[in-house]
Amino acid sequence: MDLSNLKPAEGSVNNNAKRVGRGQGSGKGGTATRGHKGAKSRSGYSKKIGFEGGQMPLQRRVPKFGFTNRNRVSYQGVNLDTIQQLVDDKKITDTLDFETMVSLRLARKNDLVKILGRGELKSKVKVSAHKFTASAQAAIEGAGGEVVTL
Repeated sequence: MDLSNLKPAEGSVNNNAKRVGRGQGSGKGGTATRGHKGAKSRSGYSKKIGFEGGQMPLQRRVPKFGFTNRNRVSYQGVNLDTIQQLVDDKKITDTLDFETMVSLRLARKNDLVKILGRGELKSKVKVSAHKFTASAQAAIEGAGGEVVTL
């Protein structure tokens, strides 16, 4: 390195930056490219999210409807075909409890689990969960398995 090949660090020099508001002689003084008057010319201006120039914004044009039940209990569903797939992949042998479901990422540790009846179960499996649909319970017991409600 010598004086013939010195150059500034990458990104430290910006030649296309407009220096505005630095006097009339620069050609960008006076209004500093903001135009005359109006909210956008003032310092501290920031447009509200969803503002549409005074037109009624979308979130106010669309009607409100329904309500949210604060006492709703939601369950993480696990279907029979998923359980059968686990047996086929040899990830479970004869029991499927909540800890196993969490470790296999079928549910999270704070979830409530409901076994649903999609697909068919051919293997004899003891299943522990918080709820079962009638069809799922019939299919598990029909395959010789056991249903344990937590």
